[in-house]
Amino acid sequence: MAKVDILKEIVLKKKERIILAQQQLCLEDLKAKLVGLPLTRPFKEVISKPRQISLIAEIKQASPSRGIIRQNFNLQEIAQAYSDAGVQAVSVLTEEDLFGGNPAYILEVKNIISAPILRKDFILEAYQVYESRYLGADAILLIADLLTKDKLVEFMQIADSLGLDYIVEVHDEKELKKVLTLKVPVIGINNRNLRTLEVDFKTTEKLFTLIPRDKIVVVESGIRNAQDVLFLKILGASSVLIGTAFMEAIDIKRKVEEVMGW
Repeated sequence: MAKVDILKEIVLKKKERIILAQQQLCLEDLKAKLVGLPLTRPFKEVISKPRQISLIAEIKQASPSRGIIRQNFNLQEIAQAYSDAGVQAVSVLTEEDLFGGNPAYILEVKNIISAPILRKDFILEAYQVYESRYLGADAILLIADLLTKDKLVEFMQIADSLGLDYIVEVHDEKELKKVLTLKVPVIGINNRNLRTLEVDFKTTEKLFTLIPRDKIVVVESGIRNAQDVLFLKILGASSVLIGTAFMEAIDIKRKVEEVMGW
């Protein structure tokens, strides 16, 4: 039996949602709404502090690999716990179909926490970059596997013009090679294969040494405990993105402190 390609399913659903969004608010009207918005919060600089490893703490209710992760999902309580723990940045899942996210979550979280917000979603169209700024995001995730080199350049230029930072995510050597030909300041290494959902921590070990030292490196997926974080700190990663370990925890603030060694 052939393995299900989860990414294909996500992309199909996302394309439908983009069409719906554009029907409700066309690109020209969306651009008009960006005029006079407050400045974005500095994402890139808070996740690249020298001699320390920063935390991008993720908010997600569900995932394709796990189903519902947090039964009593209270957005305000989670955001407050992250704020109390002093996280450097927050990743908010806005993908509705398989992650239980919602684009409206960004502003709700932003009203509670002063840290910058990363919009975690599957960005396929320029429309979504403008939309991310409108929704209140300070940074966006761009997945190298989903985007051609030309699309990556286009989306990065739009993001730059809007004051949005971005993480360009890779999960194998081929994707990394593509990204290293572009001027990408922040590279995300995802230990999860988005097509099979399998997590392999060796992905980071393999790819990290191939990335020039002047890049900011964020490691994503499969980071469970203080030992994992310490390993990545010694390796030289700038930042870790952790979601599931916190979403499973009864006491989120305590779990953040335990995993990060704060």
